[in-house]
Amino acid sequence: MTVTALLVSHDGARWLPAVLTGLSGQTLPVDRVVTVDTTSRDDSVTLVREALGEHVVLDVVPGSTSYPAAVRHGLDLAPAAGDDEWIWLLHDDSNPAPTALAELLDAALEHPSVAILGPKLREWPSLRRLLEVGLTITGTGHRETGLERGEYDQGQHDAVREVLAVNTAGMLVRRSVLESLGGLDEDLPIFGNDIDFGWRAALAGHRTLVVPQAVVFHAEAAHRGIRRTPLTGRHTHYQERRAALLTSLANVSSRGFAWQYVRLFLGSLLRVLGFLVVRSVGEALDELAAALSVHGRPRQVLAARRERAQLRQGDPADVRRLLAPAWLPYRHGLDFVTDLASAATSQAADVAERRRLARTADAPGTGPGVRDARRGSGTPEDDDEDAYLTDSGFVARLLTNPVAVVLALFGVLSLLAAREAFGSITGGALSPVPDAAADWWRLHVSSWHPLGTGTDVPAPAYVLPFAFAATLLLGHTGAVVSGLMLLAVPVAAWGAWRLLKVVGRLVDPLGLPRWLVVWGALTYALVPVTSGAWAEGRFGTVAVAALLPWTAHAALGFVDPDRDRRWRAAWRTALLLALGAAFVPGLWLFALLATAVVLGAAAVIAPRLLRERDSWGPPVVAVAATPVLLAPWLLPLLTTGSASGLLLEAGRLTVDQVTFGGLVTGRLNDLGAPMWFGVVLGLLALVALIPRRTRVPVLICWLVALAAAVVSGLLSHVTLDLPSVTTRPSLGLFVVILQGTSVVAVVLGADAYLRRLADHHPWWQRVVATALAVAAAAVPLGGLVWWLTADGGDDLLARDAEQSVPVYMRQSSLLGQEHGVLVIGGSVDEGVTYRIRRDDGTTVGEDEILTLADEDAGLTSDVRDLVSAPTPAVVADLGARGVEYVVLSSPADGRISSLLDATAGLEQASAEDRTTRAWRVDRPLDPASLDGPSPWWRTALLVVQGLAIVLVLVLAAPTVRQRRREGDRDD
Repeated sequence: MTVTALLVSHDGARWLPAVLTGLSGQTLPVDRVVTVDTTSRDDSVTLVREALGEHVVLDVVPGSTSYPAAVRHGLDLAPAAGDDEWIWLLHDDSNPAPTALAELLDAALEHPSVAILGPKLREWPSLRRLLEVGLTITGTGHRETGLERGEYDQGQHDAVREVLAVNTAGMLVRRSVLESLGGLDEDLPIFGNDIDFGWRAALAGHRTLVVPQAVVFHAEAAHRGIRRTPLTGRHTHYQERRAALLTSLANVSSRGFAWQYVRLFLGSLLRVLGFLVVRSVGEALDELAAALSVHGRPRQVLAARRERAQLRQGDPADVRRLLAPAWLPYRHGLDFVTDLASAATSQAADVAERRRLARTADAPGTGPGVRDARRGSGTPEDDDEDAYLTDSGFVARLLTNPVAVVLALFGVLSLLAAREAFGSITGGALSPVPDAAADWWRLHVSSWHPLGTGTDVPAPAYVLPFAFAATLLLGHTGAVVSGLMLLAVPVAAWGAWRLLKVVGRLVDPLGLPRWLVVWGALTYALVPVTSGAWAEGRFGTVAVAALLPWTAHAALGFVDPDRDRRWRAAWRTALLLALGAAFVPGLWLFALLATAVVLGAAAVIAPRLLRERDSWGPPVVAVAATPVLLAPWLLPLLTTGSASGLLLEAGRLTVDQVTFGGLVTGRLNDLGAPMWFGVVLGLLALVALIPRRTRVPVLICWLVALAAAVVSGLLSHVTLDLPSVTTRPSLGLFVVILQGTSVVAVVLGADAYLRRLADHHPWWQRVVATALAVAAAAVPLGGLVWWLTADGGDDLLARDAEQSVPVYMRQSSLLGQEHGVLVIGGSVDEGVTYRIRRDDGTTVGEDEILTLADEDAGLTSDVRDLVSAPTPAVVADLGARGVEYVVLSSPADGRISSLLDATAGLEQASAEDRTTRAWRVDRPLDPASLDGPSPWWRTALLVVQGLAIVLVLVLAAPTVRQRRREGDRDD
């Protein structure tokens, strides 16, 4: 039995002294040593010559030589020494233990049918953590070792067993087998050739054993990026993933090849998204490049499969037992999701804790005594109870935490109060939803809409998130709107809770009392209800009320001391701001105004801040990225002359009834709660100005409220002359802002009052404080009780849209866009209105397009002639415009109906009732009548939006800190 050690080196001077010492110190020495150096730039060649002298066969090859090619060259340098020759492959960063070779050869003698043996690999330099005890591969191409991350060697894996493959670092292989299989695959230049070789050997009928008694310490320099080679450069992940894909596709059975080809490609795309989520852009690009490199060259894959088929001797099913279980990739996916969720949920707490510690160090009177006084308890028994509760399970903590019980009860009661939103809802600002999510997607991507007589007004921006949500809900469009109306209040409460906690820590290092935060969260969450927006179906105001505290919370990250977190806060704010502006565009305009005011004030107060890009950059980026995220809607809105849409909100146009009193008390219409709720909140906000300690932050709240009031006052005098109606800008956003700033002001002022009451004060002050507390508590409690007990008789949300079109006409309109129904209302004396119903009627998203669409003067002229002096030419023109039926809605004007009865080309049709009349247009319908232009730049805007959304999601995502195995060191 002859053993030839084959060592390949490249810039390995850092590890070679120990490796050469380990090679020379084997208890069972090798017969000869062959070293191939790939043009090292350090002293690797000199170290080998000095350590091994004349006993080594050494040659230097170009630096671009792959590892398989270097092994092949080493075999050429050392002619075969007999039939029973073994090749011991070593890397320049793999140090064998003194008995490694002896243990491998003992196993070879004990198992004479084995062709490949491998040692147990332990981490170098820690020497104790396990790296590999044999290898296999999963169905997704993942390199599987069967070890836990960072697992220590305690002899738990010391059984000699058969495996699919072993690492080339320490692999002992029969020379005859290595040469008969064609050596290592040169299409895998540096990574993955070990698994591929073991898989090919298994298919050829050879066995591979791992011998844990033989130990080799491996630094994994190339894998960890400690050393760069011309073969990897900066793209280690690309080489590793490409090797995994090629290995899997080249060796999988013929029966499973097609499925594996598709599975790996789709899996690679999912991995790209996963890397983007954790902000690993470089690895995402490497992953995509690897997938395109392998799947884009099917001839290379097929050639590799033909080579392996020629050497195959057994049934591929015999190798299946050596592959990883089918469920293992899903466990890896679950681990990834768990790590991501952990990073996302812990980030906010981490930021808040760092802020608290930074301010506690400088804050006076923040010792243990003060902290205990704020908590209301300082006894050891309470500390023991807190510790017990901390160690309890989730249910125990929930049931023993009054705050958690109150919040959970509020969530349940809010769902009960919003019970009308279960199922399909219409009425007020809510039009019926389309039949499928595809309708929303089509509305979003189309630049020309077959509505009315056709228009190029863009679809509202919220159609995109609605379409995405409906897709996730398996096409249930009604569930999207219902979910928004049902969950808006709990989501607003959660967001306000998080916002008030952070604001409290900014003002007071110890934070705000929990019950004060609860009061603020519940009071704000009920604003869309008590204002009347919820009852009127104004889902734009409802959505922005839920998103506003989350946006403000993200914007507070602009003052984070960490530079990276400030920029991450900018992208998160941009994303939330764009989402809110999709429902109420005025949110972005107000944020633009606020940013300009803040930066202008900073230029006067602290001009030094404007010289630091990291100070002014995040807020500017947040407001500047929003129009890019909304580009497919914003730019066409301006170019089509529909800029009035910037001052409206989502949903069907409603009559704005906001007065000055309603603005101050937070009421949009008569469907809101009694006015005294808003009056109490306003008075409490005024009282919050009295304490000196929090007067500055309370004044800031009042300044924001004043700005919102001034802007809303100016907008209330603006008149929007839309093509179909004249109206005022929507003021729902400013009602929400005014109520929100009032809540924050009251919470901050109340915190100062509580601090004062901690000391001794006259009894009358305590009486006043108690009265204020009772009045404050009445606001959220009264609002919730009012919502639960409100009579739904006047609730517009519960009313279905009236159907003036017979069923058979609705069914006919589904046959194509040219089967439209012209609905005429009014009378000759009072005036006539008209609309065209197409497809499934005007749905959510389409109503706003029709509101902003220009009037078709030709159709208006046709309708005027139709109700005054109809002619066959007018009827023919209706058919050419894609109108199949004419309906005169109830109560039908007798003079108009008599004219239409006598008009050639109009055939009487059945109607819903006797007060409604209908006719069929007996003229050819033109299917191309609603076709319109599709400019290329509108498509380009969709591409820009998609790329921008992906980029912002990546930059805003939390960073998952990967555990670096080399980071820990043994004592």
